[in-house]
Amino acid sequence: MGSVTTYGHIAEALGARRSARIVGWAMNSAHTLMDVPAHRVINRNGELTGKMHFATPTLMRELLEAEGIEFIGDAVNLTKHLWIPHVEDIDYPI
Repeated sequence: MGSVTTYGHIAEALGARRSARIVGWAMNSAHTLMDVPAHRVINRNGELTGKMHFATPTLMRELLEAEGIEFIGDAVNLTKHLWIPHVEDIDYPI
């Protein structure tokens, strides 16, 4: 079963709690990189606010559904699929 996280949870794990928008800009730049699962980062309400940066407006949702992510209307079922990262969970080069 797949999982998602939010821009804010990534920012908090990196020690920049109020920097969700900066994380969003980073995901915008990284959505075409194969090793960055940008499609799994959503807003705090479970909405796919980054979908306009993918090849088609429906691709982000299609990728998530292919990974087993369930939706309630237009939002991800956060009760079932939310992952809250911790700094030790984030793998980034030094």
